[in-house]
Amino acid sequence: MNILVTGANGQLGNEMRRISAGSHDHYIFTDVAELDITDASAVSDMVKGNDVEVIVNCAAYTNVDKAEDDEATADLLNNVAVRNLAEAAAAADALLIHVSTDYVFSGNGCIPYTEDSPVEPLGAYGRTKLAGEKSLAASGCRYMIFRTAWLYSPFGKNFVKTMRKLTAEKDTLNVVFDQVGTPTYAGDLAALICKVISERMTDRQGIYHFSDEGVCSWYDFAVEICSLSGNVCDIRPCHSDEFPSRVKRPHFSVLDKTLVKNTFGIGIPYWKDSLKKCIDELK
Repeated sequence: MNILVTGANGQLGNEMRRISAGSHDHYIFTDVAELDITDASAVSDMVKGNDVEVIVNCAAYTNVDKAEDDEATADLLNNVAVRNLAEAAAAADALLIHVSTDYVFSGNGCIPYTEDSPVEPLGAYGRTKLAGEKSLAASGCRYMIFRTAWLYSPFGKNFVKTMRKLTAEKDTLNVVFDQVGTPTYAGDLAALICKVISERMTDRQGIYHFSDEGVCSWYDFAVEICSLSGNVCDIRPCHSDEFPSRVKRPHFSVLDKTLVKNTFGIGIPYWKDSLKKCIDELK
């Protein structure tokens, strides 16, 4: 089977590269230098020219703050590019596996969000990611959407690497405690996607939620990162409004993972266990 992976130099793309290394399938890893997914004809040529049967889209515009000032660019990557991939997939009868976000929800609830919970993004990032989901659904191609949250890995920039650095350098640190969700190790999501492909579960189309198990605030997450890193820092809980921002972030974005576990027959690691795995690697 020929599998095209976009955004291969990002957190999830790098984990896909690592986990698929021993696969009997043929993975084609691309980032913007090899394939500009905002160019519809380039995408079409790539899919047709390589007889691609599955596309895994790991590419996205993820800078939540900058998206408020440049929604057009965010929309180009999070929506238009997704439509390009979807149209190419439809023409080739390929499956498109796309990664979305908890930011499609308002975060005003207190019960974990299921796949059919009402969507209500609060900002440009969430709006453009939701637009991408809708473009994909409207394309007529075969697809799976995995909504995830609080992604981190040993690759690229993320909260885990930032907190490891800050808690090593500073004596005290303020971290918000009124935003609650679940951290997700990118390797866990990549493992699921590779399993779907290798075990040929590609007929189980639809939207799924995937994050690691458990619940925490950013404060709890930071405390655990500091502890596992062996750093000493007085981390203090604070409110979101102590960090004024144009971006309104979801206060509660816990995802219900019942459907993904039942559909693919998987267990999902507890967030602290996966965090330890990642930090051990970073050490």
